[in-house]
Amino acid sequence: MCGIVGLFLKDTSLEPQLGALLSGMLGTMADRGPDSAGFAVYGAETPGSLKLTLRLTGDVDADDLVARLSEAAGVPLAHVVRDTHVVLTVPEERAAAVRAELGRVPTVSIVSSGQRMEIFKEVGRPDRVAERFGLSRMAGTHAIGHTRMATESAVTTDGAHPFTTGADQCLVHNGSLSNHNAVRRELVRRGLSFRTENDTEVAAGFITWKMQEGFSLDQAMSASLDALDGFYTFVVGTESGFSVLRDPIACKPAVMAETDRWVAFGTEYRALVDLPGIDAAKVWEPEPAKVYVWERP
Repeated sequence: MCGIVGLFLKDTSLEPQLGALLSGMLGTMADRGPDSAGFAVYGAETPGSLKLTLRLTGDVDADDLVARLSEAAGVPLAHVVRDTHVVLTVPEERAAAVRAELGRVPTVSIVSSGQRMEIFKEVGRPDRVAERFGLSRMAGTHAIGHTRMATESAVTTDGAHPFTTGADQCLVHNGSLSNHNAVRRELVRRGLSFRTENDTEVAAGFITWKMQEGFSLDQAMSASLDALDGFYTFVVGTESGFSVLRDPIACKPAVMAETDRWVAFGTEYRALVDLPGIDAAKVWEPEPAKVYVWERP
């Protein structure tokens, strides 16, 4: 089942509304995936710094953790606490020290890293997850989200999408891959590591590997058609934009819409109906095995 949403803004005046628009889209897909939800937002960057989004479990105190990491970095670290997650802004030259210290705190995990990307995900109804993290108040250029129905694994935060295997890059997925274990073994041989057994993380890893090899986003998405077997819809976020791909059979539902102000993706059209100007939008069903990419100039 599952639901996917994505929004790429062409009009910079809409950027303060990005989170509010995506929150409405995500909530509409709640009945397609009521178990857990997650989203990636691409917001403002701090030159020379890296964003680390951390998830705290157990009895970890956010203020104590930030103080500990600031001591390891040798400088005070700017941070924002959002429910169970903390977004740290770390000077690039201090990132290794912060990561090393995080390795000593087993109840804290790195959810995402990058110049602009922040990922938030938790178990629960998508509308409630979005509210917990304050999605409606977030700003940025583009974002993707996912509502999960856990049909093949336990309902856990680790199983929630998006999955990220590279800086500023993540993927959400509706469907199932039949050869993900074989692809995982090959990617591990090539130096990638994985945190879960989820097939979506393998898809994310494959695209990360291809882009590390010098492929463009378009080329990496195209290569996945030959490498990944199954039925699926992928929506991938990168620092500069997002991409959509359906498998050659395209058995999973998908719809896109575009105006001169935005491009949007939804598993169903009802996820798009509240976007500004939807009545005048070009609306279509993405073609099978065709890569769609939108990126900032």
